[in-house]
Amino acid sequence: MGYIDQNLMSGEHVVYRTKLHWIVFLWPIIFIILAFVFFASGKETAILGTLFFLIAILSAVLAFISLKTSEFGVTNKRVLIKVGFIRRNSLETLLQKVEGIQVNQGILGRIFNYGTILIKGTGGTSNPFHKIEAPMEFRKKVQEQIASIQ
Repeated sequence: MGYIDQNLMSGEHVVYRTKLHWIVFLWPIIFIILAFVFFASGKETAILGTLFFLIAILSAVLAFISLKTSEFGVTNKRVLIKVGFIRRNSLETLLQKVEGIQVNQGILGRIFNYGTILIKGTGGTSNPFHKIEAPMEFRKKVQEQIASIQ
């Protein structure tokens, strides 16, 4: 049972969930490719290949932990987001308090369907969350829920 399910209020149900995009594994993939390039180049670059391989493993483990400990959800009453394992960053905003959701996507984000969402609440608060899978769908679901309660 995840963070969102543990923190539902009475009468509240999850309408939409998303997660971090697989793009969080881009750097580990690049490091693995570099490691193999250095391994294939000869004996004198094998140490550098080993270094890149260790960096790839470490960054892959960190990306996996980040992927598994991040939750993004829309309920019929709130927007709930939790990222992080040891250092947690969470956002729980009532739908009535959401002023807007901004989606930022670069070229790769548009191609691979990931981006940054910036949730703006009343009082000028804004929280960015990066590398979210299907950010436009997340925004759409929040807007649908806001419209349904009005």
